[in-house]
Amino acid sequence: MVRLTVDLIAKNSSFKPRREEVISQYLKKITHINFSDKNIDAIENLSPCKNLSVLYLYDNRISQITNLNFATNLTHLYLQNNCISCIENLRSLKKLEKLYLGGNYIAVIEGLEGLEELRELHVESQRLPLGEKLLFDPRTLHSLAKSLSILNISNNNIDDIRDLEMLENLNQLIAVDNQLLHVKDLEFLLSKLMKLWKMDLNGNPVCLKPKYRDRLILVSKSLGTHLYYIVFLEKAT
Repeated sequence: MVRLTVDLIAKNSSFKPRREEVISQYLKKITHINFSDKNIDAIENLSPCKNLSVLYLYDNRISQITNLNFATNLTHLYLQNNCISCIENLRSLKKLEKLYLGGNYIAVIEGLEGLEELRELHVESQRLPLGEKLLFDPRTLHSLAKSLSILNISNNNIDDIRDLEMLENLNQLIAVDNQLLHVKDLEFLLSKLMKLWKMDLNGNPVCLKPKYRDRLILVSKSLGTHLYYIVFLEKAT
């Protein structure tokens, strides 16, 4: 077992504190921590790192998001490719702007209430049981309605994205390799998301529908402004 502790951070840092500088002063100055791919399975108390703004912990074995309540200055959190099954203990991260959780075991997007600065959410390729799909808690969607601009939900067996209509400031939606089938559902979504300019539907069944792009482009044109530039990507045949 490898736990991320302040001692481990100090030991592995390339920057060493001056002789007259105690370890607590040194830790307080740290803004970036990178322990990706280090077999980390737990996050211990890192509260001395009060100015931490970017935390890289991807490609590890972390099963629970813990001990980050202190990180009120954190803006970027990278937790992709771990063993996380529940989004939790993040509500203190009021300055968080980008959250990366792809490649975990998350079944429901929840627990993000109060993160009013969150602009990017990446939850692609969750390792779900066969036949299950990624779901969205309405409370979290409502909380992110005004802040979220980029959402990546690729490869999650999703067959309906109409619930995303409340994300009024969304401008990029990446939904590659899902089970989206109905053009009408996408037309409905486009009629609600007035700021959306890019939508990647690569690998969805809807891409096989005759003239599906024409129908969606027509909807986007009717809404005017920058929606004209929505991108529809397909796999090369």
